[in-house]
Amino acid sequence: MLASMKHEPSYVCGTHLVPKMGIYAGWIAHEGSLAANQVFVNEDEDIVLVFCGECFMDVETENGLRQRGHRLAKDEGGWLVHLYEEHGDRFFEELNGVFSGLLIDRRLRKAFLFNDRYGVERIYWHRTQDCFYFASEAKALLRVLPELRGFDEEGIGQFLAFGCTFDGKTLFQSISLLPGGSLWSFENGICSKTKYFSPEMWETQKTLSPEAFEAQFQETFKRVLPRYFRSKSTIGISLTGGLDSRMIMACRPEMGDKPICYTFSGREGKTFDDRLAARVAATCDLEHEIVRIMPDFFSNFGHYTDRTVYITDGCLGPLGTHEIYLNAQARLLAPVRITGAFGGEILRGVSMFKPVRLSPRLVNTDVGRSLKYLAHERKGKGRHPVTFAAFSEIPEKRYGTPAASRSQLGFRTPYLDNEIVALAYRVPAGLSSSTRAAWSLVKANNASLNKIPTDMGATGKSSTLAAVLRQRFYRSLFKLDYLYSEGLPHWLSPLDFWLAAVGSGFGALGRYKFLNYRAWFRGELAAYVTESIKDSQLLQSWLWNAQFLESVAGDHISGRGNYVHEINAVITLGTVERLLFRDLPRGIERPTIAATRPPVEMVTS
Repeated sequence: MLASMKHEPSYVCGTHLVPKMGIYAGWIAHEGSLAANQVFVNEDEDIVLVFCGECFMDVETENGLRQRGHRLAKDEGGWLVHLYEEHGDRFFEELNGVFSGLLIDRRLRKAFLFNDRYGVERIYWHRTQDCFYFASEAKALLRVLPELRGFDEEGIGQFLAFGCTFDGKTLFQSISLLPGGSLWSFENGICSKTKYFSPEMWETQKTLSPEAFEAQFQETFKRVLPRYFRSKSTIGISLTGGLDSRMIMACRPEMGDKPICYTFSGREGKTFDDRLAARVAATCDLEHEIVRIMPDFFSNFGHYTDRTVYITDGCLGPLGTHEIYLNAQARLLAPVRITGAFGGEILRGVSMFKPVRLSPRLVNTDVGRSLKYLAHERKGKGRHPVTFAAFSEIPEKRYGTPAASRSQLGFRTPYLDNEIVALAYRVPAGLSSSTRAAWSLVKANNASLNKIPTDMGATGKSSTLAAVLRQRFYRSLFKLDYLYSEGLPHWLSPLDFWLAAVGSGFGALGRYKFLNYRAWFRGELAAYVTESIKDSQLLQSWLWNAQFLESVAGDHISGRGNYVHEINAVITLGTVERLLFRDLPRGIERPTIAATRPPVEMVTS
């Protein structure tokens, strides 16, 4: 199982076995990360923690533990078991970060399986008659349970309808996801399923006045941010031209070693992100690098796509191949990446959880009807916007991006901090209040950054007529660039030449989008697309419309249609079938289970 998750030679790993309790656990982590220091034990070695991810501790908590006699190694995770000693079951409510873990209390002969509040650090699980299997990645279960190597029909339907699975479903038959905020305990062969947190605890908060929210937001953000800069390793700040990374730059704490800033970009030229991020870094007297897509990205695209699908368990496919490629380069600059990711979703209600709207001709008739039903049902779900963003959008729709990134480096964003997410529920009526509070934060901490516009043309003075017109102009450029690079409808594809001519004439194309997979699939990657689609015809006949599948690559390459998302879906599932079902070694011997251990029984409370 560990071997299937060792994606880089630099990873470190280990095991912890407690045969008398029927526990066989392993761990894997980046060298130099918090999790690389495990397993974590208390002084008496009767409490053990196997951990994945990161958890951020307040200085007050650390000082309190030291004052009460606990021995703490700086920047290591031993403090977690000491916190459990003091708080017992309430310990899990104190955790802040993106993580999962198995805590073993030998005193109670009890084990606790848990994850972060949002479920961003995944735990895949499967129960047999006599054993409970779990892992951070589905492929680890598929490695030792060959009978699970098949698609789950409902999971496939969700994936084709929305580009992801949700509500605990996965692509794999009989493999489920642990819900966010879970606390499952195991004692004498019985599993009790509980939750230590539910979003309803935050939804009941009262909203604040605009003035009170602005003051509270400034105080909270400045106090929270230093947690994410504590590291033994070099810090890199992933900069864009947007507001969320701007807030981080305005409030970043003073450090002994200056962090390095970088921006992901295309093969040539400069996007708005490149130009604006360089200005922001220069204003803060920091070095800035552009991390580019190089020719080997295209010459080795099949290799990079296979790695992407394998590492993310099919949550990302060809359209996400750049994530591992670019983050691998970023790791050479700094092994820890601080990013403004998810700020728009949490604070401003930005959402990409929309139906993919694949061509109805791609799948067989019965599957097509199922996709329409799924799209309608999911669209009709009414939830608090912050709850939907933090507990559905990010761990389900957006999961593949941080999963790919974290395979290469430490991925940190302050916008999933418990305190910031909790405060987002208290935004006054109208999400514009959070935007005003963000600009006020930037101005109060670095007024020079307040004058640099974002990639959408916004500044701290966005209420004037000139500012409004500027923003509308920039948004129009963004939509034109988006249409050309990805979103052009099938029926408009014959007008592709004219759109390119108009966009080039205005100098709009390439200003925002440097990932032009639609054009790449027609040019540099045409041969890869054609061959991959042929191989994907080996998938189950119940899914694809074979006649359409035979023509989709040729129609896209010739410009008769825009089938970038159809190509992505087919290649992704084909690669899952090839790498995770066919090519995984079969018949692996399972771990030995103590003969006296009773069957696992599931109890929900």
